[in-house]
Amino acid sequence: MKKKLLFVCIENSNRSQMSQAFATILGGENIEAYSAGSKPSGIVNPKAIAAMKELGYDLSTHDSKSLEEVKTFAPFDVVVTMGCGDACPWMPAKKFVDWRIPDPKNMEPTAFNEVRDYIKHQVQQLLMHL
Repeated sequence: MKKKLLFVCIENSNRSQMSQAFATILGGENIEAYSAGSKPSGIVNPKAIAAMKELGYDLSTHDSKSLEEVKTFAPFDVVVTMGCGDACPWMPAKKFVDWRIPDPKNMEPTAFNEVRDYIKHQVQQLLMHL
């Protein structure tokens, strides 16, 4: 049975989008990955699109979504927040994890890619423990 994962950050334009992409790439057919924001920006950051394109993933097909838009897929096996604290409301899930990842939206490409690579590592660890 597929595991359903939800990645949440505030704007749903960087961290949660890349997390969803890595879960999809690394989890394959065993994972159903979603992402959302507590205050979605409405766009996926072009820096995130470029960072993932470097790894062969087209993030331009993703949309910035609200928690309201993904709640129909609940309950989730795991909800991962990105350090947004109280800004990330509760969603039905078996497990909650907070990664406390800095928002890379204003970072230069090298630093942005370091956050991207850290997210990949975190997703790999999460998938190993499912």
